Amino acid sequence: MMSPITFYAVTIRGVVAILIGTLALVDTAVGGGFTLIADGEPAAIQLDSAAPAGVRRVAEWFADDVERVGGKRPTIVQGRRPDGLALLVGVIGAGGEVDDLVSAGKLDVSQVRGELEASVTTVVGDVLVIAGSDKRGAIFGMLDLSREIGVSPWYWWADVPIHKSKNITLADVPRVRPAPRVRYRGVFLNDEAPALANWAQEKFGGCNSKFYAHVYELLLRLRGNFLWPAMWGRSLFDDDPESQRLADELGIVLSTSHHEPMQRAHVEWARYGKGPWDYASNGEALHEFWREGIQRMGDHESVVTLGMRGDGDMPMTDEANIDLLQQIVSDQRQILKEELGRPPRTQSQVWALYKEVQEYYDRGMKVPDDVILLLCDDNWGNVRRLPRPTDPRHPGGYGMYYHFDYVGDPRNYKWINTNSSPRVWEQMHLSWEHGVDQIWVVNVGDLKPMEAPIDFFLTMAYDPDQFSVEQIASSIECWRESWSEEQFGAELAQPIANLLARYEHLAARRKPELLDAKTYSLTSFNEWDRVVEEWRALMDDAQSLEKKLPEEARPAYFQLVLHPILAFGNLHEMYHAVANNQRFGAAGNPAANDFADDVIKHYEYDAALTRRYHELLNGKWNHMMAQTHIGYTYWQQPEVQKMPEVLRVSPTARSREVETSDPREELAEEGASGFLERDNYISINAASYSRATETDGVRWVAIPGLGRTDAGVIASPVNAPSSPAGAGPRLEYPIWLTQDGEVTVDLFLSPTQDIYGGDDHGIRLAVSIDNHVPVVLDMHVDRSTNERNPGPWRRHVADAIHIVTSPAIEIPSGSHTLKVWRVDAGPVLQKIVVKRDALPVSYLGPPESRMLE
Repeated sequence: MMSPITFYAVTIRGVVAILIGTLALVDTAVGGGFTLIADGEPAAIQLDSAAPAGVRRVAEWFADDVERVGGKRPTIVQGRRPDGLALLVGVIGAGGEVDDLVSAGKLDVSQVRGELEASVTTVVGDVLVIAGSDKRGAIFGMLDLSREIGVSPWYWWADVPIHKSKNITLADVPRVRPAPRVRYRGVFLNDEAPALANWAQEKFGGCNSKFYAHVYELLLRLRGNFLWPAMWGRSLFDDDPESQRLADELGIVLSTSHHEPMQRAHVEWARYGKGPWDYASNGEALHEFWREGIQRMGDHESVVTLGMRGDGDMPMTDEANIDLLQQIVSDQRQILKEELGRPPRTQSQVWALYKEVQEYYDRGMKVPDDVILLLCDDNWGNVRRLPRPTDPRHPGGYGMYYHFDYVGDPRNYKWINTNSSPRVWEQMHLSWEHGVDQIWVVNVGDLKPMEAPIDFFLTMAYDPDQFSVEQIASSIECWRESWSEEQFGAELAQPIANLLARYEHLAARRKPELLDAKTYSLTSFNEWDRVVEEWRALMDDAQSLEKKLPEEARPAYFQLVLHPILAFGNLHEMYHAVANNQRFGAAGNPAANDFADDVIKHYEYDAALTRRYHELLNGKWNHMMAQTHIGYTYWQQPEVQKMPEVLRVSPTARSREVETSDPREELAEEGASGFLERDNYISINAASYSRATETDGVRWVAIPGLGRTDAGVIASPVNAPSSPAGAGPRLEYPIWLTQDGEVTVDLFLSPTQDIYGGDDHGIRLAVSIDNHVPVVLDMHVDRSTNERNPGPWRRHVADAIHIVTSPAIEIPSGSHTLKVWRVDAGPVLQKIVVKRDALPVSYLGPPESRMLE
């Protein structure tokens, strides 16, 4: 059979699946290959005599994995060749048995020698050799094989059951795993209280080396190599020094977050700092503080964060300026030179252009050539700035700091996963195509429950080109299916992947912390009812599927699939009941009481789901779902949950009429064709175009699930030069107008930021009808960001949409062609609405209009 994890593209059901692994498993009846387990007896593990400590430690993990699968732990020996079949693992160039095979001409390592983190896995005689180009290459080779034989990276963190087998034979086909395309790939544990912090305290006594051992293992199993550790009230370095030593042994590159310079955690200034966190007035104390961080780092493989923000991740004082920041970095690099005894360019360094620091850079702040420039999103998954393709590349290269979790304006979002794989792909693909290849780090909050997006992010980071734009629709679908198969087996992989896709699409519409009774409309387009029906169908399907799973798979299914669906779906049902309670209560209708009871029921069910999560597996994940998410009144979280207020009406009250949606029948004029005007508007999903043109190699691509209601459409390549309005690629939509007069065109766009900046315009598109002159629309005409004029930006990211409107266009009734033109790189088109008047208030906009052929 073909393993659910393969390192190369394979054809499955007619589509290309991009998966990860090294060797294909083969049926033992085929013959040939290397027998890893035969009738429960595993081959021995031979450690190269020159294998470093980290490889030796991971060999113990691999032996544990073989025992989990086959029932018996293999023998591990170092140096000498064991009797019988053996798996030899080592590092090329270390001077051990792997090098002996290379010297004897029995092992070809020419494709990986000198590369970073690469490996070759092949059979030499009766030995399966995993030869890493370096320590991490050998480690990844072993852990790839663990995935092949049925051990998910999430076996511990999500209790994924192990696929048992007494016989495993590996195909005798050499596999080369090339170097990763992104140098540093990892996560940021952040905003970790109350969930992760209390859980770690209960299970390990804090975020100590026992805790971090599990974090490091997960990262390596996902081929990550980089970590920003938990930092609010915690210091990986100071709380338990073994955490730093263990990271270096295993090849985990430790850094510190964007506002923690010089290998010092934020809390350490509170513990040991002297005076204010102010460079202008207290520079000498800060020098000494930072110097101690570099001394402690020593020769451990690290990326040193440079720069400085205000205390507690706040902007620096108004007196701070570009010259001061440049002086700070210069002084920090002098400390590096003095403490390390070598030029700073020999030490990996990063300077994060986070929030106001991005504006300093835009205004001319100089960054040393050898320092990685860490670009950032806007904390809501929208990349703020990218280098222009026409500008010289910064010699130190670029990284990206991305968010799956955030504390701040306009609202915290920390409770559950609301990340859309298509949107993550679109923004990281945009980054990759602009040369961002040195660091990909993502804020994952408590780590759980971000399992699927973490896996997707790190898979993409290893080789972004495996998710090519040409086949992205099938690539994401196949990734979900292969991931579901790895966790739950082949039989139910496709329906589980379907649940995940539907959940992502619905959950990405609005963060649960922002959801309330007024989010959707009860009276426009039957919106609230339609949204709740989507969630109910998803919840029903997820619960039905649970019954088909074996008992041992249900804890993992609850964590990875069922809990987020039920929890977020129930939240929608609760606020839907609140909306109806308020509507009927305001009319004095006793039906309000039934909805009040529903609110209480759903509020209590929310707590019951949390208890179920915390009691799972004898309380293994107690506290992990403790994040408050009901009762927000401003951006910061409430200390405790608070049920929404409900109205009660006397059962004998005489009610007023309650406004409802108008389900009027659509009437088509004779001879009409195209999307039909009704109630003075036409609504069209972006992917429903009748024609998409290509110009100068730039073409349109529809991305399923990218958007609030259907697919999003992007222009590719995403780094192509701007097109003159009316001369670039265009999308065409047939429309039928029922009357003469003026119309305006609304473009519903993803809240993409002005990625280049510095122009007299933001990202532009153009619209026209028939052969009229295209009208250019600037989606950043308000110049709103999370730092400047933030009001519009807050609305765009909270609503997950950015609507731009054309000037009025005079047009007669009848058949016409609406055209949307690409002008600049970056926009994502979700929906188009042609309207005569203001639309009824709704969140998603009108459903797609009827299309007449």
